[in-house]
Parts: sequence; structure tokens; C-alpha cells
Amino acid sequence: MKVYHGSYTKIIEIDLSKSRDNRDLGKGFYVTSIRSQAEYWAVRMGKLHGTEGVITEFTFYDNAFTHWELKTLQFDRYTEAWLDFVVKNRDPHASIPAHDYDIVEGPIANDNVADRIVDYLDNRVSKTDFLQELSYHKPTHQICLCTLKSLQMIEPTERKYYTDIKHLSRPIIETLVTEYGMVKSDASDTLYNSDVFTQLSDKTTKFYLKDWQEIYEMLKKEIGIVKNKSE
Repeated sequence: MKVYHGSYTKIIEIDLSKSRDNRDLGKGFYVTSIRSQAEYWAVRMGKLHGTEGVITEFTFYDNAFTHWELKTLQFDRYTEAWLDFVVKNRDPHASIPAHDYDIVEGPIANDNVADRIVDYLDNRVSKTDFLQELSYHKPTHQICLCTLKSLQMIEPTERKYYTDIKHLSRPIIETLVTEYGMVKSDASDTLYNSDVFTQLSDKTTKFYLKDWQEIYEMLKKEIGIVKNKSE
């Protein structure tokens, strides 16, 4: 799943020590599947730090919520359980961390919702009425990565792109060695100096999404053309 983080700067490495306390779903690194939501935060944080704001795209692995090593919690909508959980995390007197989950997913308490939470805590609105109001609220989304262990389930898309290229290249080089009788260094040079690899390295072509066998067949055709020209 593609997720986004809006900030005043590009996120190269996630540093949980910089996470703020008393957030909706706990202390951690927050991302959302709703790009417009991340854009809002990029503009907001950019203004605070004197930058234009930056959105960093990540790949979040959905199997995180079924991973046997991770303790996770999901709220699919605004519910009484969600409200109680957010109130607990937003309590400035609560212990930090307020829970022991690795990953928590749920709706966001934006400025308007946060103000109504204050009204609820001050008994100016009942829980029933507040939840009724939230039922008409537009959809929002956030995922909080709370622990170092949870970070194994997210990867910057840009880094994943280069990882994909590396994974595609390895079997192609190995097959060149076995099929063409090349030494490994020559097989590597054949691939990396080819037009096919130039296209593979161009993210806009989306060649990195193809199977390695398809890339290999394209490379074989190019090698054949080169051979014909040299004959």
C-alpha cells in the first residue's frame, strides 16, 4: 500500500526519537494513505519551518497487521473504542508510551475533532452526541508506527525502487553466465551498459515492475542486434 508523510523536509531515515508525545494513536511515525491529507501537513509544517513542505512516499506492507511478531490495533471508523483510545493517548498526564502496540491504524482527530474532544472532556458534549457528529465526518486515515520493530514494515518508495532493480539484475546476470558462458564481470557489464538497463533505471518506464524473465528477453534481443552489427 502506498502511504505518505507530510513534513517540512524529505524523510530519508525514520527516527522515532523525534516523534512527539500525546498524539492520536500514540507516540510514533505517522503516515496516511490519503495523499491530500499528507499535502495539508506538508504545507502546515513547511510554514512553521520556512520551507515549501515535502511529501515522502512509502510502501507499507499490509501483512503488518497479520505479522506474528507485531502487536497491532486497527480502527476502521470513528467509534467509542477509538475515542477512548485517542483520549488516553492525548492525555498529557498519561504515561509515555500510553500503550504497547507496534502499529495502530485509524481515523485522524483533526483540528475540529480535537476541539470537540476538549468539549467532550469538559462535559460540554456527551459521548453519544460526539460520536453522532463523527458519523458525518469525512473519511480520514493514519497509521502510527510506534516501535523500532514496526519499521520493518515500511520502506521509502524510492529505496524500494532501487531494491527492485537490484533483485531484477541478479538473476539476469546469473542467466547470462550460464546461457552465454560469460564470466560474471562480463555479464554484469553487458547488462549495466545496455539500453535495456538504461530504460530499467528510468523510473517513468516502470520496467522495474516487470518480471526479470521479460527484462532478460529484451536484453537478449539487444545483444543479438549488437552481434549482428559486429559481424
